[in-house]
Amino acid sequence: MSRRPGLKRTAGRTGQYVALLGYLLFLAFPFLWLLSTAFKAPRELGGVHPTWIPEAPTPENFRQAFAEQPLLTAAANSLLTAAVSAVLAIVLATPMAYVLARVRNRLSWAVTGWVVVSQAFPLVLVIIPLFLILKGLHLVDSRIGLIAVHVVWALPFALWMLTGYVRAVPAEVEEAAAVDGAGRARTLVSVTAPLLAPGIIATALFAFLTSWNEFFFALVLLKSPEKQTLPVVLTHFLGAEGVADLGPLAAAALLATLPGLLLFAVIQRRITGGMLAGAVKS
Repeated sequence: MSRRPGLKRTAGRTGQYVALLGYLLFLAFPFLWLLSTAFKAPRELGGVHPTWIPEAPTPENFRQAFAEQPLLTAAANSLLTAAVSAVLAIVLATPMAYVLARVRNRLSWAVTGWVVVSQAFPLVLVIIPLFLILKGLHLVDSRIGLIAVHVVWALPFALWMLTGYVRAVPAEVEEAAAVDGAGRARTLVSVTAPLLAPGIIATALFAFLTSWNEFFFALVLLKSPEKQTLPVVLTHFLGAEGVADLGPLAAAALLATLPGLLLFAVIQRRITGGMLAGAVKS
């Protein structure tokens, strides 16, 4: 009789692992299929019965993708736009989030509510007035204009995320630093900032990936081919009648996906472990 609870716990744990494995496979399926398609020969792509593993893997799709479209230039444009947008969003959102988290009144709650509600606005609702404003400022077909739009678009969610991280930092920690003689600036830099580092990194990663993957604003605002970002250039692999050049498109899409995955793989340990490290240091 004493073995039954142990067997039940083992069976339950096994079921959890199986469900988790199924969920991970479900999430990885699009990427695995994209990876397989990128290395398939044209005759395999046009086959009636598609296969998971390419019969004769070939890098020809990558050579063709680079020959047909300026992928390196587009990737450089996306990298510049995403990096600058993420930095500016963090610089603007961090002090605003600190004020919203520490000053508790009706105005702060109203601002927080407006930030959340603003995320429900569809892009189609704002694109026409936004285009007219940028046209009046001579920022259409400009990287500066696109960066400004990406910053404004990422700022509400970044502010909402950072506000939650600031509220998770006990105010007593700052009060203890003040009792020890630290000024406001010293407290923010030496005490609060290390504790907020995981939240800042996570929010910066969100802002970067949002800008890197953004398509609609870049399509409408950028007209010069040398200024277009990677998501817009990927649409050039579609023919006039909507027929996709599937092999080169999959190769280019795979290259566009890798930077985000690599960046997350590098930063994820910092995100999960940074809060505990900051708490120990303080």
